[in-house]
Amino acid sequence: MAQGENESIHESTGERAPAGQEAAQDTSLAPRRRKPWFLLVALVLVAAIVVLIARKPKDTQSSATAGPQIATIKAATAHLGDIGYYVDALGTVTPVATVNLYSQVNGTVTDVHYTEGQMVHRGDPLIDIDPRPYEAQLEEAEGTLQHDRSVLAQAEMDLARYDKAATQQAIAQQTYDDQKLAVEQYRGTVRNDIGQVQAAQVQLSYCHLTSPINGRIGLRLIDRGNTVFSGASNPLVIITQLQPVTVVFDVAEDNLGQVRDQILHRKALPVDAFDRSQETKLASGKLLTLDNQIDTTTGTVRFRAQFDNTGLTLYPNQFVNARLLVKTLKNAVLVPSAAVQRNGTQAFVYVVTGNTVKIQAVTELTTEGDVSAVTGIDAGTVVPVTGFDKLQSGSTVTIQSMQAFDSGQQRLERTQDKSGSTL
Repeated sequence: MAQGENESIHESTGERAPAGQEAAQDTSLAPRRRKPWFLLVALVLVAAIVVLIARKPKDTQSSATAGPQIATIKAATAHLGDIGYYVDALGTVTPVATVNLYSQVNGTVTDVHYTEGQMVHRGDPLIDIDPRPYEAQLEEAEGTLQHDRSVLAQAEMDLARYDKAATQQAIAQQTYDDQKLAVEQYRGTVRNDIGQVQAAQVQLSYCHLTSPINGRIGLRLIDRGNTVFSGASNPLVIITQLQPVTVVFDVAEDNLGQVRDQILHRKALPVDAFDRSQETKLASGKLLTLDNQIDTTTGTVRFRAQFDNTGLTLYPNQFVNARLLVKTLKNAVLVPSAAVQRNGTQAFVYVVTGNTVKIQAVTELTTEGDVSAVTGIDAGTVVPVTGFDKLQSGSTVTIQSMQAFDSGQQRLERTQDKSGSTL
């Protein structure tokens, strides 16, 4: 029986095994009996996670369907006002006149009467060149003229005597005729001498250079003691007229019709010149003229505006932004430019009705700064100016604040008060 108790039977073969071998087999089979419990626990955890994940979107969806989202916006009220229809263009300041003075005589510079950057007036002395050679030429020409005038006077006296003698037939007719022609020759000589004197006077005047226009002197190009020559390629001084000054700018040919109609009615169209940032107005002027043809390469027409430039805020060759006021729209419906949205080429605004919004198509007439003139809505309409990413037709909104904005005419008057100038 002891041997029977120590023996075990294999499950697969039915044979008995020794007691030590049976104990080893029991030890190796123990982990295998625990695996189903671990698998069961893992399955329960996975199922719980799946249930939680499946319930989370439902909770979110239920919270979303619980009520519509309310967008908080800022709004403004459209109102009637005046706004200018402007044409914006890039322009360049162009002086009315720029004069380069060259030497027309040979000589040494004896004096320079100007300083760099000086404002000069017409007739002010600028440069003196040694005049002595030309004074001598003038003296010589005047002496020749004086001599020939005396010869002419003597010939005319002889002609008067011959005339009396010829009437009494005291001299030959040929002598009288020769004397008459001699007087004409002397007269021609005197006229030639007068021309020589005038030429010498002109040459002498070239020794004293004066300003031909009102303007500003450029940098100093010549000093006392330098020798200058007529026909030299380098100027002695450059003068640029700054008052008045013009601005040349290119306007698209599409705007030519409206501008031309105003010009045909002899209206002086106002033009403002702004700096590069378009924030500071430099000067105000008026349209002077336009070119007689369209540039086919750019499809633009060149315009020229004139500015008094009393404050010298415009400088030759300066880059400016020109704004041409073509006309003023009266009693237009004005809204903030931020309220106007676009869907492709179609402009629209959101209109607040009660606590919801709807889309309303509009036509944008013109824009001046942050104000736009539109058609398609009436004055008093409330339009959102923020929160467009949360808006769609039928959205519920809450107005956080109402934004105030100036009309184009009010802004124009305020700008004129700051700059101290008017259109």
